[in-house]
Amino acid sequence: MTSNNDPDRSPLYLIDGSAYIHRAFHAVRGLTNSKGLPTNAVFGYTRMLIKLMQERSPRYVAIFFDAKGPTFRHAMYDAYKANRPSMPQELVMQLPYIKQVTEGFNIQTIELEGYEADDLIGTCVRLAAAAGMPVVMVTGDKDFMQLVSDQVTIWDPMKDEVIDKSTILRTHQLQPEQLVDVMGLSGDSSDNVPGVPGIGPKTALTLIQRFGSMQALYEGLDDLKSAKQREKLLQHKEQAFLSRRLVTIDTHAPIALEPDRLIARPPDETRLSGLFQELEFRQLQHSFQNSRSKAETDYRGILTEADLASLVERLGRCDCFAIDTETTSQDPMAADLVGISIAPEPHHAVYIPCGHRYMGAPAQLPLHTIRKHLQPLLADETIGKVGQNIKYDWTVLRRHGFTLAGVRFDTMLGSYLLDPSKRAHNLDQIALDFLGHKTITYAEVAGKGKGAVTFDQVTLERAVPYACEDADITLRAYEVLRPRLEALGLMPLLEQVEMPLVPVLMDMEMAGVRLDREKLRELSKSFTHQLQLLEDEIYALAGERFNIQSSQQLGRILFEKLQLPTFKKTKKKTGYSTDVEVLTRLAEQHELPALLLRHRSVAKLKSTYVDALLEQVDPATGRIHTSFNQTVAATGRLSSSDPNLQNIPIRTEEGRMIRAAFTAAPGHYLLAADYSQIELRILAHYADDPILIQSFTENEDIHARTAGEVFHVALDQVSADLRRQAKVINFGIIYGMSAYGLSKELGISSKMAQAYIDQYFARYSGVKTYMAQTVARARETQRIETLLGRLRLLPDINSANPTIRQFAERTAINTPIQGTAADLIKVAMIRVAESLARQQLKSRMLLSVHDEIVFEVPSEELQSVREMVTDIMEHVWDLKVPLKVNVAWGHNWAEAH
Repeated sequence: MTSNNDPDRSPLYLIDGSAYIHRAFHAVRGLTNSKGLPTNAVFGYTRMLIKLMQERSPRYVAIFFDAKGPTFRHAMYDAYKANRPSMPQELVMQLPYIKQVTEGFNIQTIELEGYEADDLIGTCVRLAAAAGMPVVMVTGDKDFMQLVSDQVTIWDPMKDEVIDKSTILRTHQLQPEQLVDVMGLSGDSSDNVPGVPGIGPKTALTLIQRFGSMQALYEGLDDLKSAKQREKLLQHKEQAFLSRRLVTIDTHAPIALEPDRLIARPPDETRLSGLFQELEFRQLQHSFQNSRSKAETDYRGILTEADLASLVERLGRCDCFAIDTETTSQDPMAADLVGISIAPEPHHAVYIPCGHRYMGAPAQLPLHTIRKHLQPLLADETIGKVGQNIKYDWTVLRRHGFTLAGVRFDTMLGSYLLDPSKRAHNLDQIALDFLGHKTITYAEVAGKGKGAVTFDQVTLERAVPYACEDADITLRAYEVLRPRLEALGLMPLLEQVEMPLVPVLMDMEMAGVRLDREKLRELSKSFTHQLQLLEDEIYALAGERFNIQSSQQLGRILFEKLQLPTFKKTKKKTGYSTDVEVLTRLAEQHELPALLLRHRSVAKLKSTYVDALLEQVDPATGRIHTSFNQTVAATGRLSSSDPNLQNIPIRTEEGRMIRAAFTAAPGHYLLAADYSQIELRILAHYADDPILIQSFTENEDIHARTAGEVFHVALDQVSADLRRQAKVINFGIIYGMSAYGLSKELGISSKMAQAYIDQYFARYSGVKTYMAQTVARARETQRIETLLGRLRLLPDINSANPTIRQFAERTAINTPIQGTAADLIKVAMIRVAESLARQQLKSRMLLSVHDEIVFEVPSEELQSVREMVTDIMEHVWDLKVPLKVNVAWGHNWAEAH
C-alpha cells in the first residue's frame, strides 16, 4: 500500500458498481432507444454517477465490480448464491455500455477474479483507515454496515440516505461489527446463505442485542427460555458459523490502495456525448457537450438600409445560403415575423430584426424596406436556399409578403432520411450529432415556464447571437449532411420526393379545411348526453356511484364487488389493470365492462376531437390548419398534428359524424381519392407471387380469394366472417403478426392461428420466399430499402436478443412495403399538385390521411379533377400489378366515402 498523508483528509469514495447496475435495471423500466436496445440500467447507473460527481465532487473515487466466475465463498459453501437467476439478457446487453460510461467519467475501475466487489471495497476500507483517510461507501447494500466506523460511512445516492455509526447504534442498538452475527443467524435468502432455520432477522437482532455475539449466544444457550430456539440453534450451530463467515466481508483481498491513482479526473465529455447520442439520452448528451464551436464566428445584426443593401449584394454572389425566421408563435399561421437570419457562408451570419417591441428596443428596419431589398433575392431560383424545417419559415415568409424560390435543402429532412428511426431531428440535436456543437437554446434567450417571453420581447443583445447561430448551424449542417446522403444514394429521394413535397404540404396547411362549428357543438352536446346515459347505466349495474375515471375504484367494483376474474395487475403490480384488453375480455362475461368501453370511446371522441377541433378553428379563416409532418414516422408515412387527423375512426358511426363536420366551401365538393389495398399490391409486386398477381390483375376481391385459399372454400361460398378473418391474415402477414397475435385478433387458439399462417404460406409461396430472402439480405447489409431508395438501417438484425432481433426482422419485411406505399402517395401528391397548377384549376388539395388524399373542388371542375387524380394516382409507378383508386365526393368528408 502506498501511504498518503493528505492534509485536507479528503474522503475516499468507493462505489459498489455491481449493486447499482442491478438496482438501476429494476428501478427504471421500459427504457430503450429507437433501435430497440434496452437502456434502463445504463440510464439509472449514469444518473447515480452524475449525482455523486455533482453533489459530492470527490477528490478520490473508485468503482468496484464483481468479476466473472466463482469466489472463495463458493469453495466454502457450494450452494452460495445457487438460487440466483441468471442475469436477464436485457441487462447483459447493457454491460458494455455501463463500462463505457464508467470509462467516460474517468473513474478507476477495480475488480479481481475470485472476489466480490464487497470484499475489494472492504479491503480498501481497511487500508484507507490505516492511512487515516475518511471513507464513504457509495452503496444501497445494507451488508456494508458491518464496515462502518468513526471514519467510514455509507451514502446511498438513489435514496439520498447517509448511514454512520450513530445511525446503526440508534436503529439496531449494536456496534457495526456485531451485524455479521445477526446475519449469520438469520441468513440471507438472496445469496442463499442458510442461517438458522426459524431464526428471522428480528429474532436474530434481539438475540445479539442480548448476548452481544454469536459466540456468547452459544456459550449461554442455557439462559434461553425457548426450548424450541435452543434446539434449532444447537442443531444448526455449524451452519450458523458458516453463514457468519459467508456474510463477513473479507478485508484482506490481495489488492493495494494507491490514492494517487484514484484522484478524480474530469469526465471525457466528447466520449460521453457520443455515447449518450447512441443511447439517445438527449438531455445527457446536451449536458456533456459543454463546449460550443471553437471556430471564430462573425454574427451581427442589421439595423440600417445601407447594411441591408450590402448584405443583398453579398448574397447575390452566393451559390446558396441558409435562412431562418424568428417569430412570436410555433404556429406558422398565427406567427408574427420578428426577424430574419441569413448565413451566406459557414461561421458568418446576420440577423435582420423587424419586430422586437420591448422597452428601449432600438429602431429596426420596417418590414416593407426589408421586403424591397430581400424579395428579388428570395424569389431568385438560381440562388439556393437551405433551411431547418423550411416549411415553417416558408409559410411565415409567404404570410408576410415574401415569395421564396430555389429551396434546395432542409436539414431536418436530411437528418431524417439518414436515420428515420431517430426520435429527434431538431436543430439542437443535429448540431450535437453531426457538428459536435451545443447550440444556444431558445430557453436561454426567452426563458421558460412562467418566466418565458415571446421572441419580440427578447433583447437584440440576446437575439442576434441566437438567431445568427440558427442560420449558421443550418448551413454547416447542410455541408455535412449532403455528402452523407450522396454516399448512401439518398439525394434523389430528397430532391425528387421530400423537397418537392414541402411546398405541396405548405399549400395544404395554409388552405386548411372548412369546419361546421355548429354541427360540432351539437355533436358535443349529443356526446355529453350519451355519456350521462352511459354513466347512469354503469352506476345501476355497479349498484353504487363511483369515479369512472379512477382505475382503483373501477378495479374494486369489477374484481371485488362483482368478483370478475382478474387477468393482470398494473405495471407496478400494486392494483388491478383495467385497460382496454382487460375490459374487452371481461365484456364477454358481463355487461358493465362493455358499457365502460363504450363510455371511454365516446369520452375520447368528445375530448380529443369534437371539443378540441372547436378550439383549433382559426378565427381569421374559419378553417382547421393541421400540420403535416415528414419526419415522424420511420416508414416515411406522413403524420399530422394540431390536430391529428390520422386517428379519427373511419368505420364507427361517431367517427363518420365527426368527419361530417369537415365540409366543402359553398359551391364546392370534397373529393376523396383512396388507394385500394396499396400495401397488398406492393407485396404482390415484391413477392412476385402468381396468385396475388392474378387476383389483382383480374380485379378479384383479394380478401375473399385469400379466404378461399386458406379455408379451402369456393369463392362463392366465402362468408362475410371468413372474408374478415382473411383480411386480418392478409394485413397481419405484412406486419409480421405471430400466431399468438393472430389468435388474439381472431379469437381462436394459437394452434389454429398457426395452421392458418402455414396454409397461407403454402398457397402464397412467393410471399414466404420474399420474406425469407428479405431478412437474409438485411442480415448481410444491415439495411433495407424501398422501391424509391428510402433507407432504414437495421443494426440489430443480428442481435443475440431474440426480441430485438425479431423486431428488426419484422421491420425488414414491412419497411419496403409500407415505405414504398408512403413514397408512391407522396409522388402522387406532387404530380397532382403540378397538374392543378399547370391547368390553373381552382381545386385545392387539403388533406392526406393514410392512403387517402382529400380535395376541395368547385362543382364545375369535379369531373375533370376526378379523372385527372385517378389517372395520376393509378399510374404513379409501374408495378407488376395495377394500382386502383377509389374516388368519391360529397358536401362533407363523411359523404366522400
